[in-house]
Amino acid sequence: MKIKSSQTLVSEALEKIKTITTDEAFKMSTDDKCNLIDIRDIRELEKDGRLEKSNHIPRGMLEFWLDPDSPYFKEGKLDMNKEMVLFCAGGLRSALAAKTLKDMGFEKVSHIDGGFSALKQSKFKII
Repeated sequence: MKIKSSQTLVSEALEKIKTITTDEAFKMSTDDKCNLIDIRDIRELEKDGRLEKSNHIPRGMLEFWLDPDSPYFKEGKLDMNKEMVLFCAGGLRSALAAKTLKDMGFEKVSHIDGGFSALKQSKFKII
């Protein structure tokens, strides 16, 4: 049995999804054109802080919280008509997660290049 490596999965995802810079994400957020979604683990948020105005949806719950037919759907938590802008610590998990949302049928999906590491050096406020 041949198993794809995680790096292969990330590479394949990056070919199919939109990657944006921290500046692009900041403009979209300032213009209220997106949902910023932090998919890091809660321990990462507690340790490193979080982005102001971001929504925390743990990676393991993303599909369930965004599926209107799921019992875990978070009604009203996000504006489903806006772009879903995902980020993790470095950009690998968010690439995979963005591809999953595309696979689910979400059309307006992107992820932030460099993840939270890059966001810490950007115009965003960390709280």
